[in-house]
Amino acid sequence: MSTYTNEQVAHLVEGSLDWETTFRMLSMPKDESRFERYLAALQAKVSFPDRIVLPLGPHMYIVQSATTKKWVIKCDCGHEFCGFLDNWKLHAAIYVRDTEEAMTEVYPKLMAPDTQWQVYREYYCPACGTMHDVEAPTPWYPVIHDFEPDIEAFYKEWVHLPVPERAPD
Repeated sequence: MSTYTNEQVAHLVEGSLDWETTFRMLSMPKDESRFERYLAALQAKVSFPDRIVLPLGPHMYIVQSATTKKWVIKCDCGHEFCGFLDNWKLHAAIYVRDTEEAMTEVYPKLMAPDTQWQVYREYYCPACGTMHDVEAPTPWYPVIHDFEPDIEAFYKEWVHLPVPERAPD
């Protein structure tokens, strides 16, 4: 039995759901169909035919390619970054704030971090320019690979849905 309508879940995804319903939805136990409704709302937002398997961020997803059946990371504009186990950041447009001038675009003067100790790396979709992530490491630190999701376990143990088909990498 579903507690919320497809329309309410779509409004939640868009950020336009009223606060009272949002609070109730977040504080109550999740119903069995919530994840399916969430995926359907995300799928309705994108124009590509690939099936969304798992959202990675507000505008980034692991999808099942409609043509190859492989799982790939894709922006909601349709740009394909890489396979789902690869570090998508290595395929993004990267802007590194590593000068005092670049840092003062974000922070007031004298409040910015010392660029000898910390830089900002901003990761953008090379097709549409959407910012997907920001890191604040030391200058010499390698690009951070956030995580490699265990999609099979997530589907079997958490959402109790059939695992989406995937072609071998």
